Amino acid sequence: MITDPIANMLTSIRNALSAGFESVEVPASKIKANICKVLKEEGFIRSFKILAQDPAKLRIRIYLKEGALQGISRSSKPGLRKYQGYLNFNRVRSGLGVTVISTSKGVLSSRKAKQLKVGGEVICSVW
Repeated sequence: MITDPIANMLTSIRNALSAGFESVEVPASKIKANICKVLKEEGFIRSFKILAQDPAKLRIRIYLKEGALQGISRSSKPGLRKYQGYLNFNRVRSGLGVTVISTSKGVLSSRKAKQLKVGGEVICSVW
């Protein structure tokens, strides 16, 4: 059985938005924290905080911004990885959205990856 923790995080965010919650908690990992950092820099979430109730069970609390995030979709999956060079990044919703890319320079937005001229694995698209 293959699980996809990033897809679970994106689904939790999507469900919390549709239910009208102000925040959502997901299990923590470095890549999830980096994805949240990109979402915060691009203005899709208010902030996020890593909670340490128990050192073995770290969680990330994501504070949502009302009306800022309309949709979020997973691109690369554990069974089918998708990679793109910086010249081939697609525009999301005519430039209103952003693609989150895992590069050799870390997890970046497609705008930042184009500036740094690096490609990588396409994690998700946000609009």
